[in-house]
Amino acid sequence: MTAHRSAGQGWAVIIPVKPAAVGKSRLWIPTVDRVTLARAIALDTIAAAAACAEVAQVIVVTDDGALVAVAFDIPGLRFVPEDDGTGRALGIDAAVAVGARAAGERMPRAALLGDLPALRPDDLAAALAAAAGEERAAVADAEGTGTTLVTARGGLPLLTSFGAGSYSRHLALGCTPLAIADDSSLRRDVDTAEQLDVAAELGVGAHTARVLRTQTSR
Repeated sequence: MTAHRSAGQGWAVIIPVKPAAVGKSRLWIPTVDRVTLARAIALDTIAAAAACAEVAQVIVVTDDGALVAVAFDIPGLRFVPEDDGTGRALGIDAAVAVGARAAGERMPRAALLGDLPALRPDDLAAALAAAAGEERAAVADAEGTGTTLVTARGGLPLLTSFGAGSYSRHLALGCTPLAIADDSSLRRDVDTAEQLDVAAELGVGAHTARVLRTQTSR
């Protein structure tokens, strides 16, 4: 599939997604299949990024073949396998690096976590527009300790250090903190049922909403 904007007119957004069978291990909801839910959350994140006016291409780094199969109708996607030749699963930063190599350094690039089911394209667009004037930038999660988005302008390497307490590490790497509103959907990543409840109050995407509607009603 091709991007909905031509290269050079917007951002390349890299979304690393673990196979749903191993992702979101802390996300447990009675009657809801965790694998199905994890894949739905990733799909809604990907769809929101693809619909963002600032984005030229979405690069999804994953070895989840089922995710690739169900995302066929989302425009502007490029899927890149996570495998680096070792046969081992990569961490988030290594997966982002795979996507960054695929994107090249000519375009501005952003690494976006794949667990933002309430993400609105306009919220992502506002953050990318703000990041355009910075060499590197980062957006903190709702708790203020993690990171949901890391950016680099064209010509600079995309440097990431995701994981617990990542926001301070990203600032140490030279990222400018972006002033994103507390209620922005870009700050609402989901690892637990409680975080999903908060995201649901904002309004989750169609895939996540469908899973929650059909499986919690059993």
